[in-house]
Amino acid sequence: MSAQDILKSHLSKTVSLSEKEFDYIFSHFKPVSFKKGETVINLGDPVNHEYFVLDGCIKTFYINDEQKMFILQFAMTNWWASDYNALFYNLKATVSLDCIIDTEVLSLSNEDREKLCREIYQMEYFFRWRSNKGYVAAQKRLLSFMNNNAKYRYEELMAMYPQLYNIVPKQLIAAYLGVSRETLSRL
Repeated sequence: MSAQDILKSHLSKTVSLSEKEFDYIFSHFKPVSFKKGETVINLGDPVNHEYFVLDGCIKTFYINDEQKMFILQFAMTNWWASDYNALFYNLKATVSLDCIIDTEVLSLSNEDREKLCREIYQMEYFFRWRSNKGYVAAQKRLLSFMNNNAKYRYEELMAMYPQLYNIVPKQLIAAYLGVSRETLSRL
């Protein structure tokens, strides 16, 4: 499936677009390839783009002063990733993004995103819908951290995203769950 077909399929699950509208929208996206381990956004970088994952996996993470890594997100096929705080408020990156495996994305600048939202109502609706869905997912994850033990969170994660187990190294799954690698092994 081509990048154009993947994006069209993704958008069409939420909005209806004419061929002409979709072609115009697609013209604002730039294909980018990243190798395994390659950085997409570094802490402190200016952030001007968000990324739609065509194939591969991006991790969004933060490393605290004690050098402990916290994983905020694994973005797989048909997911979006960026440092949204930095992107929307024109700040330097407060989190980093890199690729767990070779990854193909479509890059969309914040300027083009806003332009598309102004010009095509369906795109404004799509991005609002996607943001709302992201807020709900973040709330559910936070509530799970507050209410469930590590074993339950691990089982929940694997039930929702079984493909993670084959893509993501166990130490990164542990960092996502907020546990040590040893604790993950016991689960």
